[in-house]
Amino acid sequence: MSRLREFQLAFGRRLRAGARAPVPAGVPRQRMAVYEELLFNNLRSFLDRCFPVGRACLGELRWTRLCRAFYRDWPCATAWFREIPREFVDYLEAGSRQRLPRWFAELARYEWAELAVDVMDVAPPAGLSDGDPVEGCPVVNPALLSLAFQWPVHCIGPDARPRRPAPVQLLVFRDAADEVCFVETNPATARLLVLLEAGGVSGREALAQLAAELGRAPDAAFMDFGRHSLADLRRLGVLLGTAA
Repeated sequence: MSRLREFQLAFGRRLRAGARAPVPAGVPRQRMAVYEELLFNNLRSFLDRCFPVGRACLGELRWTRLCRAFYRDWPCATAWFREIPREFVDYLEAGSRQRLPRWFAELARYEWAELAVDVMDVAPPAGLSDGDPVEGCPVVNPALLSLAFQWPVHCIGPDARPRRPAPVQLLVFRDAADEVCFVETNPATARLLVLLEAGGVSGREALAQLAAELGRAPDAAFMDFGRHSLADLRRLGVLLGTAA
C-alpha cells in the first residue's frame, strides 16, 4: 500500500506541476502527457466560461499561464466542478504570485457572482402578498448577492482599464424568469437589505434603524426617500413582496 500511495502522489504531482515534476516510474511519457493535457484542459474550460472578461483583459498567453499556476499551486477544498471558479477567486484573493492588474481579483469575483447566483439552491418564499413595503415586512429575494468593490468592475474590459479605484456597490440576483440581473446601488440601500434579510422587520422599522445608523432623524423626507427605494427594489425583483 505504501508503494501504491507513493505512485499516486507522484502521479498527482506530475499532473499538477507538469514538467516541473518527474514522470512516475513505469509510466510512458507520451501517455502521461495525454493525462496532463486532458485534466488541465478540463479545468481550463470551466475558467474560460466563467471569466471571459478577465481572459480577454489578460490575453491568451497570460491567461493560460495564470490558469496553470492556479492548477499547480492551489489546494482546492472541493471536488465539485462548479466550485472550481470560486476556488479560482479564492486563489486570486489569497495573493497569486502572478503579475496581474490591481483590479483583477475583484473583476474575477464580479464575474463569478453571475454563476454563483445562477446555481443558488434556494426555495422561493411561501405566503407572499403584495402589501405596503413600508408598513409590511418586505421579503428579500433569497437568490441575491450584495457586493462592494473598490474598482468599477462592471465597466472593465480589454479597452476599459481603470487607473484608480472608484468604489461601487452592486446587487446580483435572479429574477422571476430565472435570469441573473446586475444593478448598481449604494451602501445605504445595501445596508437596508441587510436589515430586512433577517425577516420579521417592517420597512418602517428598518428605515428608522438605517436613519439612526446614518445619524439622521427618520423624518418625513427620509421616510419618503425610503418608500421610493423599497418600491424600486420591489419593481426590480430584489424584494419579492411582503410577508403575509
